[in-house]
Amino acid sequence: MGFPPSLLIFLALCPAFLAQIVEYTEFVIDGTAKIAETDDNYVCATLDWWPKEKCNYNECPWGSASLINLDLSNPFLVNSVQAFNHLRLRLGGSLQNRILYGVGNLESPCHPFTRQGDGLFGFSKGCLYMDRWDELNSFFNKTGALVTFGLNALRGRQRTGKRVWEGNWDSSNAHDFINYTISKGYQIHSWEFGNELSGKGIGAQVDAEQYGKDVIHLNNLIDQLYKHFQHRPLLLAPGGFYDKEWYETFLEVSGPGTVDALTHHIYNLGPGSDLNLINKILNPLHLNKIADTFSNLTQTIEINGPWTSAWVGESGGAFNNGGHNVSNTFVNSFWYLDQLGMAAKYHTKVYCRQTFIGGNYGLLDTSTFIPNPDYYSALLWHRLMGKGVLAVSSNASVYLRSYAHCTRDRAGVTLLLINLSNQTHYGVNIESSVSITSHVKEKSNHKRSFVHHLKKTFSWVGRKSSDVTLSREEYHLTPQDGNLQSRTMLLNGKPLQLTENGDIPSLSPVLVNLKSPISVAPLSIKFIVFPNFNSPSCR
Repeated sequence: MGFPPSLLIFLALCPAFLAQIVEYTEFVIDGTAKIAETDDNYVCATLDWWPKEKCNYNECPWGSASLINLDLSNPFLVNSVQAFNHLRLRLGGSLQNRILYGVGNLESPCHPFTRQGDGLFGFSKGCLYMDRWDELNSFFNKTGALVTFGLNALRGRQRTGKRVWEGNWDSSNAHDFINYTISKGYQIHSWEFGNELSGKGIGAQVDAEQYGKDVIHLNNLIDQLYKHFQHRPLLLAPGGFYDKEWYETFLEVSGPGTVDALTHHIYNLGPGSDLNLINKILNPLHLNKIADTFSNLTQTIEINGPWTSAWVGESGGAFNNGGHNVSNTFVNSFWYLDQLGMAAKYHTKVYCRQTFIGGNYGLLDTSTFIPNPDYYSALLWHRLMGKGVLAVSSNASVYLRSYAHCTRDRAGVTLLLINLSNQTHYGVNIESSVSITSHVKEKSNHKRSFVHHLKKTFSWVGRKSSDVTLSREEYHLTPQDGNLQSRTMLLNGKPLQLTENGDIPSLSPVLVNLKSPISVAPLSIKFIVFPNFNSPSCR
């Protein structure tokens, strides 16, 4: 006896249904008060100094993607920066403490980087020629980038141990370089002092007390050189890994009003060679570990330096170029977006991704300049998540991560949901603490008509019936063909690819009826914009 076609189809699909778990959960967004606030230009990316000879784990993924050799005329590069409408770029990295600036009275000519066995990080000192600095600034002006420049903080010091460097900082070359920059009318948003010299240092370390004295000197230098300007650049430091005692001493010595932002670096996934990278990215317990660093730095600032604020000056997930076929694929966006959300909750003003281009962790492909999946994650965050951070409470599994912000440049609230589970499909109900409070007050009064009750139940949709937008925007991110290591990200099922003219594609949402269920598929990410969410703190 034959089986009906419908039964055959059901039996074929049955294993897929059985393999997938459906869980229902509720989120309450507190729109009454912001728990933190980011800078307007929270999303930041880095450009580094590494030459093409920078190699790790038997591969050399830098090519011509550094500050010294990047093709600044490439239209993909130009378009990708312009799409952010004032992307913040941080110029720096390990070799910035080996850079001389080709201007002023140098005791000897400066030359390009070369391999040097006994050199810091295996390289000789290098040179930033002023014609290249002119080219870079032409690019920044054209693309509208906001620039943070990391200065060489080792000049003048002497190595007295394996990593220890001592002596006063020699500011003469930095003085001439900043003076040249001012004379050309180049706009620098902020100057950063040194790279990874805090605590035990990476390659080199400088005592916190000495560092504090030197940053006071730099602050005075900036005051002097910008004395005729209405707006002077910010001063950032130390650009290293957080070390509680070192950071506290540094703030105590440098004193109030000297450092505008305290910068620290994060590589919480370990080395790029780790074969367990994907498991770390999808493990919520591993992702949670870095929260201690954010929390401790917040306390350090509150107690020792309330005049300053926290920036993540560099964060690439996995260090030493990132993970091959991991950092440049879809799966990395689980880590990246979670980091953006977590850092913002802990009062981080700016978050700089290592890198915009270069290594395996670039937002753009090093060779083709085509955006990797994390580029679109960064751009969606930048366009949707405003600077007001809201608290979210839920009974959800730890595998469903959630972050809420006031929507950028318009009314409403945007919720980011990150599903780390490979088999659980989440059904989500969203409530506002404002509507819940209103409902409780009404219940105690025992004075509500059916219509009034219905209006209050959905009060987060809009304050007046004429204001109500009966749809929400959804931006659902998945990998092409379900492959987590795909280099192509899908937005609402459609591949995100450059247009024929090389332009960034429009990141258009799907409009969904407000009353329809919210769902988040396994191993996917969803931004949801509620245009009329009742959030007094976002008005």
